[in-house]
Amino acid sequence: MSLPSPWRADFPAFSAFAADGLTYLDSAATAQKPQAVLDALLGHYAGGAANVHRAQHLPGERATRAFEAARDSVAQWLNADSEEIVFTRGSTEGLNLLAYGLEHLCEPGDEIAVSALEHHANLLPWQQLAQRRQLRLVILPLDAAGDIDLAQAATLIGPRTRLLAVSQLSNVLGRWQPLAPLLALARAQGALSVVDGAQGVVHGRHDLQALDCDFYVFSGHKLYAPDGIGVLYGRRSALARLRHWQFGGEMVQFADYRSARFRPAPLGFEAGTPAIAAAIGLGAALAYLSEQDPYAIAAHEAALHQRLLAGLRRFDGLRLLGEPHTALASFVVEGVHNADLAHLLNEQGIAVRAGQHCAMPLLQRLGLPGALRVSLGLYSDGDDLERFFAALNHALELLR
Repeated sequence: MSLPSPWRADFPAFSAFAADGLTYLDSAATAQKPQAVLDALLGHYAGGAANVHRAQHLPGERATRAFEAARDSVAQWLNADSEEIVFTRGSTEGLNLLAYGLEHLCEPGDEIAVSALEHHANLLPWQQLAQRRQLRLVILPLDAAGDIDLAQAATLIGPRTRLLAVSQLSNVLGRWQPLAPLLALARAQGALSVVDGAQGVVHGRHDLQALDCDFYVFSGHKLYAPDGIGVLYGRRSALARLRHWQFGGEMVQFADYRSARFRPAPLGFEAGTPAIAAAIGLGAALAYLSEQDPYAIAAHEAALHQRLLAGLRRFDGLRLLGEPHTALASFVVEGVHNADLAHLLNEQGIAVRAGQHCAMPLLQRLGLPGALRVSLGLYSDGDDLERFFAALNHALELLR
């Protein structure tokens, strides 16, 4: 059974990959783009590029309408209000915006809680904030399966906790984290909550009203949209507590030589010219996904993932990291360096990710210098996996 993807033909990159003999299994790092997104980008530029919100001419009006329509699409996708959607350059910028924008709420001795599995983007901004403000960075440990340990989290999230920042889906372990009880622990202590949805947003739609977090961030390039665009969702009351962190055009209500007054969210946090075309491309990506059958996508990805795990478990000496739920699998092979294995796979046209996956502290806790990661998109198919398994077998024969 080949498990073909009915969506693969919508992604022009795979024609180029086929010509190059390439099998792409690195979608957790960045996803390929459907033709609908490429058409939206070309349409914006070919129709006459212009800046948004400030030009009093037809191209500017068109750009503004398309840009704000994209914001509306994001809001609808997340079950939020458009005024709660701030465009950023990606998850990393959104998290840094929060780390600077919330700094004034922290006093020396206060605590920020993060988990042991966080991507650097959801660790380093809080680490640096803790150093600037003499805060305590509390690391929530994991259980044996790779989930944040709720029993220990309940003892570590306390009255001095000002903020909880956790990933929705681990980019290394592939585990959906137990957000509902974690966020409840934060709320009980009056702490703000930040969810890094960079991986999670790709797999299914997530109702942020039901999730009930204060902030949620994601990057467009993992969600089949262009790079250079991301989203920071903030609950209205939470956004009102943010201080501005970048200053320039568009975000000003009034300015003279001595003082300035700034707009509220979202425009108050979008200083300068935004990534207009990329935002329009994100809107197109969401429109494309909205036209697909979400149950068919989920079933396809689940079947592929089960085949991936079953295939990896057939290799002697191969160790899966954690018990991944969806879309990806990270692994090491006894006696084989991950970089050597990735090189031999690349020589056979297999594109996977090797290294520490921007989660160095997690890999260190696991006692590993790095790992390989295979990750899937809706366009992946069973033939991709068969080529990967054959290449992995050949590479291990050479290395052993």
